Amino acid sequence: MKSIDPKDFKVVEKIKLKDIPTLLSVKADDDEKEEKLDKVQAKLSDLQDVMYAHNKYSVLICLQGMDTSGKDSLIREVFKEFNPRGVVVHSFKTPTSTELEHDYLWRHYIALPEKGKFAIFNRTHYENVLVTRVHPEYILGENLPGIESVDDLTPDFWKNRIEQINNFEKHICQNGTIVMKFYLHLSKEEQRQRLLRRLEEEKHNWKFSPGDLKERGYWDEYMKYYEEAINKTSTLHAPWYIVPADDKEMSRYIVAKIIWEEMKKHTDIKEPEMDEKTAANIELYKKELGEKVK
Repeated sequence: MKSIDPKDFKVVEKIKLKDIPTLLSVKADDDEKEEKLDKVQAKLSDLQDVMYAHNKYSVLICLQGMDTSGKDSLIREVFKEFNPRGVVVHSFKTPTSTELEHDYLWRHYIALPEKGKFAIFNRTHYENVLVTRVHPEYILGENLPGIESVDDLTPDFWKNRIEQINNFEKHICQNGTIVMKFYLHLSKEEQRQRLLRRLEEEKHNWKFSPGDLKERGYWDEYMKYYEEAINKTSTLHAPWYIVPADDKEMSRYIVAKIIWEEMKKHTDIKEPEMDEKTAANIELYKKELGEKVK
């Protein structure tokens, strides 16, 4: 199977989503893709243990995509070998009343990973320039000064919000958080088929919501705002990767491989060495521990 190169998916110039494939043509069956994923999982798990001991960096993985794009299953499969103490997943849904009493980035700040840990945002701070662009009336729930109706949401409002998100990511990156953002690029036809499977297969019925069909009706608008957000917020320190998502097994492997390849660049992540005083007395400690308890 063709080697995965992060550069093939990284957004480094202005893109048009309609020109980017949602399915990667590879000569590999599902078993081979899963085998490849298993190998990368093991490497990431080992790396996470070292990063936990190193305790200087944290990693934020951001996942965005339309309904049924495979975010939940990707999290389950890519990170299942991680030590539970080293990874936490946050799924950001409709803001709670408490969250609405703060600025829109507050709930994302408090969910940021501790040093030595990974955090996965399943839907992210980008919902605030995606869902709210499609449904601007949601902004009114934030009770912002000067915003009395959707007519007050000018182009400058959205420009400022994009700038705030860029500043948020710049700030956390400068303070030791490694940020990688993945857009799972799903075709509208594949989404239709996945929604149908939720209705046809009884064990998946619980996943279906009529609201999914409502949001599907805004597909073109979502594509417009995804494209705009990605183009304006893919930076050197917090890049976007557009991952073909029509093939779930392949998209999982691509995301895992990109994370691994990008993390390898941080060559300073190493297990801490024993301090000189302790190292000088190591034989003494071994001798002491070698004595039988009386």
